[in-house]
Amino acid sequence: MYLLLITIIVGYMFGCINGAQIIGKYKRINIRNNGSKNAGATNTTVLLGWRYGFIVAFIDIIKAVISLMFIAIILEKYVLLSEIQFLLFYINALFVVVGHNFPITMSFKGGKGTASFFGVLLFLDWKFAVMGLIILLLFAFVTNYFVTGTFMLYISFITYTVYTFGKGATYIAFLFTILFLVKHKENFKRIMNKEEVKLSTLFQREVS
Repeated sequence: MYLLLITIIVGYMFGCINGAQIIGKYKRINIRNNGSKNAGATNTTVLLGWRYGFIVAFIDIIKAVISLMFIAIILEKYVLLSEIQFLLFYINALFVVVGHNFPITMSFKGGKGTASFFGVLLFLDWKFAVMGLIILLLFAFVTNYFVTGTFMLYISFITYTVYTFGKGATYIAFLFTILFLVKHKENFKRIMNKEEVKLSTLFQREVS
């Protein structure tokens, strides 16, 4: 039980480290109160450009990797079935994203977890992470919306989990996807109303 508690606490604490909050303080802008009002890499890119968006994405990715590495080090001391070990990894990863989306350091109003989720994939299986990134970019460029590409990444993650880590991890994979849908419901509403920022627009802003 205490292993589960440690797994949850470590994940949430790392999740609360928000790249947009760090860059926002450096640039003296509250990213959460501007643009799409999301404390994440995409909104940072819209407001400050690709360079700062990349830095935010890197911070949010690496915190997930470090959190999972920390748990991996702890689990080395115990003899656990591989299924249980990966279940704990999934739980830690889920709470990294929960911490990112609902950080106590930002009054529980954080980002949407995409970059941190990608960090999870890098730790679990870098080959799938690369394939997932290709899927994300493919659907994002075809639809011209980043959020649709991200949704397909989550669907691919569920399929990957079903065939790789078993039933318990699959339930958590569904929780990841539900959390994604809850946090991105406004994005989908904006797409329906043709108000969502298009991917091509981000490139045009950067070039100009």
